[in-house]
Amino acid sequence: MKIIVPMAGIGSRLRPHTLTIPKPLTVIAGKPIVQRLVEDITSVVNQPIEEIAFIIGPAAKGFPSNTKDELLKIASSLGAKGNVYVQEEALGTAHAIHCAKDSLSGPCVVAFADTLFKADFTLDANADGAIWVKQVEDPSAFGVVKLKEGVISDFVEKPKEFVSDLAIIGIYYFKDGDKLLNEINYLIDNDIRPSGEFQLTEVLENLKQKGAQFIPGKVDAWMDCGKKDPTVDTNKQVLTFEQADGNNLVSKDVILENSEIIQPCYIGENVVLKNTKVGPYVSIGANSVIEDSTIVNSLIQTNVQISNANLDNAMIGNHAKYNGKYTSVSIGDYTELT
Repeated sequence: MKIIVPMAGIGSRLRPHTLTIPKPLTVIAGKPIVQRLVEDITSVVNQPIEEIAFIIGPAAKGFPSNTKDELLKIASSLGAKGNVYVQEEALGTAHAIHCAKDSLSGPCVVAFADTLFKADFTLDANADGAIWVKQVEDPSAFGVVKLKEGVISDFVEKPKEFVSDLAIIGIYYFKDGDKLLNEINYLIDNDIRPSGEFQLTEVLENLKQKGAQFIPGKVDAWMDCGKKDPTVDTNKQVLTFEQADGNNLVSKDVILENSEIIQPCYIGENVVLKNTKVGPYVSIGANSVIEDSTIVNSLIQTNVQISNANLDNAMIGNHAKYNGKYTSVSIGDYTELT
């Protein structure tokens, strides 16, 4: 099994946090988003992962030089070969996948790295394909699927009238990666892009018309990391799941001076808490110092200094310094607000 991870977007909606790192490498409860994504996929497909191919954007669009090394480490941690490809120009979802054409063979999962999920099902590897979906209240904002006898019969993009409430979350399984590549090649070779870009939905429809049957992979939770508020909420949900699984994410070397941690929380190594109450639903990265503060429902990265704060729904980047009375803040790496 291979995992193909398109992640070339610049993450403009999550700025300033994506000015120094790609959005999929944003850390949630101690792990980058993309690492959590591929780990979750691995648990669902229940098969050894041979290769993980990442498609990133060029350095000119904000992808640091060490991005490749970080991604290869993630692949290695799962016992898989890693490959990193560059999408020089954003020409659509199918085009992004095409950038990893040398890795498209055999069974593969395609997962766009701006979402996390929680699922309680095992993938049927004998199916032609599967599309992960989640029931939503307002399907008009999403691409949705219609079902007939348990098989996907139609794809509908942002329906104005109700046709289905099963939204496509951006994760797909293909039994035959070569067939997927052939259909993408057909679009590109014939310049077929009705929306102006080469889209995966066109590929899915073509495969379906040729007899491929796609089944729905239903998920229990779909967590968005597109903007600051949803990302903080995703941190909350991940911490809740980790606690339910019996995982303690508080480092053993945390220094508590007249302080309290209310679970669930993630506290990295070498963190000092003085006269501070942290939690619930707080992540604090390594080497951070928090003094005279109360923090709930917040995502704080590494090497941060915070004092005299009362934070809720906050997101603070790496190496930041914060001293103030604002509650719901969003400040990026190396920022000082004192």
